[in-house]
Amino acid sequence: MGTMVISGTVVLVVLGFGNHTWWLVAVAVLFLYMQYGRSGRVGRGASTSSPGGSGGGASGMTPGSYRAYRDRRDKQARWERRYRREHPMEARRQARERKS
Repeated sequence: MGTMVISGTVVLVVLGFGNHTWWLVAVAVLFLYMQYGRSGRVGRGASTSSPGGSGGGASGMTPGSYRAYRDRRDKQARWERRYRREHPMEARRQARERKS
């Protein structure tokens, strides 16, 4: 994949000598590849440690790990239970609307 992006960028740069818009397209292609294409995940702040490795806490987890998913799911469940507890009438109304 990287070879195709580099060769495509070179072609766009060569075309850019006649029309400078192609240079902007080449820069955009490189930017998108650097942001999204190298490892298949968004952003650069992802941890490189293994999901089961040492280094407890949320900082040691990769964004796609099952543990991170479980933590997000459990946190969402806690918020939903809290909402139902603090707003019983709204929770009942929402449950009725879901059944309809």
